[in-house]
Amino acid sequence: MSDRTPPLFPALAAASAGSEPTAASARPALAFGERTLSYEELAHSAGALATQLKGASRVAVWATPTVETSVAVVAALLAGVPAVPVNPKVGERELTHIVADSEPALVLAGRGDVLPGALAALPRIEVEASGAYEPGDAWPEPAPERPALIVYTSGTTGPPKGTVLPRRALVATLDALAEAWEWTAEDVLVHGLPLFHVHGLILGVLGPLRRGGTVRHLGRFSTDGVARELSAGATMLFGVPTMYHRIAETVEGDPALAKALSGARLLVSGSAALPQRDHSRIRAATGRNVIERYGMTETLMNTAMGFDGENRPGSVGRPLGGVELRLVDEEGRECGGDYETVGEVQVRGANLFTEYLNRPDATAAAFTEDGWFRTGDMAVQDEDGNVRIVGRKATDLIKSGGYKIGAGEIENVLLEHPGVRDVAVTGEPDPDLGERIVAWIVPSDPEQPPSVGELADHVAAQLAPHKRPRVVHHLAELPRNDMGKIMKKALHV
Repeated sequence: MSDRTPPLFPALAAASAGSEPTAASARPALAFGERTLSYEELAHSAGALATQLKGASRVAVWATPTVETSVAVVAALLAGVPAVPVNPKVGERELTHIVADSEPALVLAGRGDVLPGALAALPRIEVEASGAYEPGDAWPEPAPERPALIVYTSGTTGPPKGTVLPRRALVATLDALAEAWEWTAEDVLVHGLPLFHVHGLILGVLGPLRRGGTVRHLGRFSTDGVARELSAGATMLFGVPTMYHRIAETVEGDPALAKALSGARLLVSGSAALPQRDHSRIRAATGRNVIERYGMTETLMNTAMGFDGENRPGSVGRPLGGVELRLVDEEGRECGGDYETVGEVQVRGANLFTEYLNRPDATAAAFTEDGWFRTGDMAVQDEDGNVRIVGRKATDLIKSGGYKIGAGEIENVLLEHPGVRDVAVTGEPDPDLGERIVAWIVPSDPEQPPSVGELADHVAAQLAPHKRPRVVHHLAELPRNDMGKIMKKALHV
């Protein structure tokens, strides 16, 4: 029996080793619009590029939503060279920090891509994705602890931190999701997510490649694109809440979209909570549930709803195989089990990152003495293990009148009010309560926005009086990042 580590992408390894084309090697691996690479073509393109990367310490990847980005990342993984995906919309200061911090030896980019200053100064290799190469070297799988990707966090509390993700974390998460979702080589995934983060790149591209299946990338998300690809044989859809909100607003009047969604095997939303209103509208129009999962850059995936979607409303499912999860109160005691008591989520498992690059202090602070990672997310959990996220500890846990209140549950209830199109809930200092609840509302009708009294009564009737908003601000839109997450620290009067 061989003691070699199995390859990260078995189908790709088989296609690279084969001298004669097979049905598996001819299967589409990547499809971006009219551009498609089979497993054989991807093996040859990525293999040729990997040969050029041998001996590099790290490589930056200009992560546009293209087939070139996918080839570049796969090539780095084949060569065992850590890849640093770079958001093409990144600002100059943040880009300068990422390049200085990660010190890539070179940058991989598509032909004709114009790179900004900090990347333009690096040696460059232009990525070719034609597949017009002869079979090359066999690529032995590096050790499981070898860094695979360095993904930079959003930097909400200072400069972005480089999260070092080892190969075993990718394997652990993708295989656990495959088990939970019965994900196979027969599945065809469609999405329109960016390729510089966990959701779009690791789950959305590397996930199908590990299974030997196909990813069809929309380039740019549209409901027409979703309907087209699902109608043409795609079986799974990955998206973020802003995408599913657009689907929810469109599907009731679009029979073709409703039919396409109803035929999908799996509809998955992630990166932020999907409001119950959008869940209900999609289910009513299609008969299908959108399922949710929960993860973050440092942990990859922690929980997921089963593929049948039969979980508690608002739940992100149970811990995945191999993931230990607990809720801890402010005194460090385990809590939860009643779906009411709020605690911080802490996790352990093979899915975790190794370290924050060049930040031993931040790495040490992120873990407890017994090895649990402090996520900073606040949640409740029921007796069966189902988890419901109620917000971030830093921005979404409101301490008012002696109660600990999660902003997320108030936001979900406010979204059920017909006068509310979008909402964020925060806390602000109050001399009597400690903190008072503030609602930032995007009204459905700007000419007739709901009053603070009307919204307070609505929340008090659904939850409890102490959870009602005391202050309401009306906005034209909420500030969101590229993943659709609300940037609450940008909210101010």
